[in-house]
Amino acid sequence: MALLATPLTGAGLHGGPVVVQPVRRKQCAGCRRGPLPMLVLEDGAPRCLDCADLGHLVFLPRGDTALTRRSREESGLSAVVVRFNRRQARYERQGILVEESALARAERRCLADAEARRRRRARDARRRAAEDVRFTSAFAAEIRRLFPGMPEGRAQEIAAHASARGSGRVGRSAAGRALSEGAVVSAVVASVRHLDTPYDELLMSGVPRHRARRQIAADVESALAGWRGAAPGPAG
Repeated sequence: MALLATPLTGAGLHGGPVVVQPVRRKQCAGCRRGPLPMLVLEDGAPRCLDCADLGHLVFLPRGDTALTRRSREESGLSAVVVRFNRRQARYERQGILVEESALARAERRCLADAEARRRRRARDARRRAAEDVRFTSAFAAEIRRLFPGMPEGRAQEIAAHASARGSGRVGRSAAGRALSEGAVVSAVVASVRHLDTPYDELLMSGVPRHRARRQIAADVESALAGWRGAAPGPAG
């Protein structure tokens, strides 16, 4: 939030008028209307927006930086709106006043940008999906090269699980992306451990992880040895 330490007298920020949201009830020194939600100080006297020739402007609250910047660019006349913070003893920016047509043009520009970003995100998503398909296929092919006896469907399942984007699994690691043998074997071992041994049951029964791994190590090695040396198995 922008902070202003000095009193405001009506002109200054960005070369245009400054409008105040008063803390106390104020009446216009000209038309005597009040209380005023916004005012301009002229020679120390409060003036309503109509008397200050700003009544045709619309208020845009702070928060959307792009819309604020573009509204100011589009508006021939604009004003900064501030309010005094008693605790901080400073004026704090609340938004701007701009021409209504300028705000509409700025909103159209921002919507166009939002649509462009949406299209770009869609393109990026399609590109990432295609990259994921290619990488998963390459990972599966490397599994089959190292374990030619593994069923075709199992290799694809392991590759898809290990390489899922955002999963943090071995396939998404640097070694996995490089299709290093260690990473590929680790993905296969993890699959065998969970699907082909009683490892999960051991964990659920309270056996510590390292002990459970030792208990099923022979089963894992037997499965790997079978897939390394056997002819390709049936799809499954």
